[in-house]
Amino acid sequence: MRLQVLGTAAGGGVPQWNCACPGCAGARAHPARARRHASIAVQTAERVVVVNATPDIAAQLEDCPWIAADRAAVPYVALTDAELDHTLGLLRLREAGELHVAATSAVRRALRPVEEILRPYAPIRWRPLPEAVTVSDKRPRYADGPGRGWVSALRFTDGGRTLVYAPAMGAWTPELEAACESADCVILDGTFWDDEEPRRTGISEKTATQMGHLPVEATMRRLAGLRARCLYTHLNNTNPLVDPGSGRHKVLEELGLEVAADGMVIDL
Repeated sequence: MRLQVLGTAAGGGVPQWNCACPGCAGARAHPARARRHASIAVQTAERVVVVNATPDIAAQLEDCPWIAADRAAVPYVALTDAELDHTLGLLRLREAGELHVAATSAVRRALRPVEEILRPYAPIRWRPLPEAVTVSDKRPRYADGPGRGWVSALRFTDGGRTLVYAPAMGAWTPELEAACESADCVILDGTFWDDEEPRRTGISEKTATQMGHLPVEATMRRLAGLRARCLYTHLNNTNPLVDPGSGRHKVLEELGLEVAADGMVIDL
């Protein structure tokens, strides 16, 4: 199994178009710090799967050699949730003719308007979401209705190797812990460094946990205890980790943890 990190930023990307925080200003001054929206492409013996359809998906597919080599291929997309930064890219794929999209029933219901828009261009062929672990019941702001399965961690297994990908997670559940303990690589929600970051930086009146994201400080020691290679992704522009000179990187290094980088390739 091979995976390519297509992006590592939370909603809005880094830099975010309407933001002049230190993280965004630093990315404008140093373009190498820019991050596209969080996504990965996973190549197994069966198929190539793009996890989440971000607003950056066209450029992300161009930069992935396994996909760019076959421009006629029908994208197979697996969705971890129905948030806009993980689904807007479906509209960008309308030239495909048809789309194969794996999602939970809750995510499918939320995306009915998108499905209606796409139907004249590229009908969605819905697929069940294999090996998914529910990590939050937080639904997007635009969605109505109860139900579980709003946010999932995905587990990929191929050739005896296992990857767990959870770019957004609101709880460390026993099911997620079991999946991570048996994994060879774990790529996890690194949206915020600490719980007070959203309130301290003024982007929200809620804490990170209340926004549906366990902060890095709450998960890093759990990850350090795993045998897997562990990386953080889905970094918000307020997260000090978007600055390569931040001392927070040293904290993670000492625990044997990494921050995923756009474009990096991992062979398992």
